[in-house]
Amino acid sequence: MASTVTSRPGSRPGYGQLLRTRGAWTFLLPGFAARQPFAMLTISIVLLVRHTTGSYGAAGAAAAVTGVSMALFAPYSGRLADRYGQRTVLLPGVLVHTLSGLTFTALTLGHAPLWALFVAAVPTGASVPQIGPMVRARWGVKLQDSPLMTTAAAFESVTDELTFVFGPLLATALCTAVNPAAGLITEAALTLVGGLLFAAQKGTQPKVAVVGHARVEHVSALSIPGVRVLIVTFLGIGSVFGGMQVSLAAFSESIGEPGLNGVLYGTFAAGNMLSGIVCGAVAWKVAPQRRLLVGYAALALTASALWTAHSVLLLAALGLLVGMCIAPALITGYTLVEGLVPAGARTEAFTWLTGAVALGQAAAVTVAGQLEDRLWGGAGFLVPMAGTVLALGTLIALRSHLATRPRSRTVARGVGHRVPVAVD
Repeated sequence: MASTVTSRPGSRPGYGQLLRTRGAWTFLLPGFAARQPFAMLTISIVLLVRHTTGSYGAAGAAAAVTGVSMALFAPYSGRLADRYGQRTVLLPGVLVHTLSGLTFTALTLGHAPLWALFVAAVPTGASVPQIGPMVRARWGVKLQDSPLMTTAAAFESVTDELTFVFGPLLATALCTAVNPAAGLITEAALTLVGGLLFAAQKGTQPKVAVVGHARVEHVSALSIPGVRVLIVTFLGIGSVFGGMQVSLAAFSESIGEPGLNGVLYGTFAAGNMLSGIVCGAVAWKVAPQRRLLVGYAALALTASALWTAHSVLLLAALGLLVGMCIAPALITGYTLVEGLVPAGARTEAFTWLTGAVALGQAAAVTVAGQLEDRLWGGAGFLVPMAGTVLALGTLIALRSHLATRPRSRTVARGVGHRVPVAVD
């Protein structure tokens, strides 16, 4: 399929050109609505469970179970979407997630034992709709090998971070000003409505490739070494999200201003969003592998300073800097997928990366919650430092796996299925 982007000879890829891609708005608007609840889920769980149990450790553990469950099931969901179509996966998924989220809320308000919350958290996390990876896969269909793919990756990062500006603010406001359960109830309702609207856009979803009456054989994205390196990299990014969610909430409560949590986290997400806008607008001449190394080193450096902040202004400034370092790493990682993974496995690859962020976030929420309960206030900020430094070391050691493979020649694999391979 040829790229459907409209362009002029000699024009530099940019957001205006990207948004003129034929049919893009039909999935962008529903996709934005459908992914909004994702940014509300973890913080809503933390605030609700903390309210009913009085423990950040318990709240972090419940949120962690949700994150681990999502991380484990998200790649499977992506593989099913590649094989059977996004709509087929989305319709039952949003229904299960809505019911599971409401069940978790009822159990928490009923002061059910912690093990019961863990049980309810499993389907809640497992059924989180993978809207972001599905939108990225739709961009891949529209743009093919267009130079606009980097711009699309940046645009999606900005969209993700826009949700992380409004999501925590909305969830915190609902939980603190309306009812501790209002955040999760709203998240469930938005998931249902937004997910169904997105699933209704059948014309832009990637087509399921078939040969005769048999479906083609699919290559697992996890079998590609570069994807595994990116998974570790995104685990470190997840540790920043999770560590900051718990630690900022604990800091805000310790100074008697719990509503300030959403503002601080929004500042962090705003830095991410702003740098994402700039990253997508630049015509990069530096190879993406090098950009990832430099950007990730900056992320590890700024995240390592978080635990030293003891004032609102300093913490907000550091959070802004950390956020500004996250977007380039995310954008470059998603861009590398286009050169590393065959088209028929990209939704799965994107969900592996999304799942890695969720898994890193889950582990960070758990550890940061325990550190906040057992050590000094602000000890949870040690988690982003450790996660990014360890991931940076792995990235440096295995950076050779991120070299993209030649895509001009293919060899047959399976019946009627051809995948790009390197040919000496």
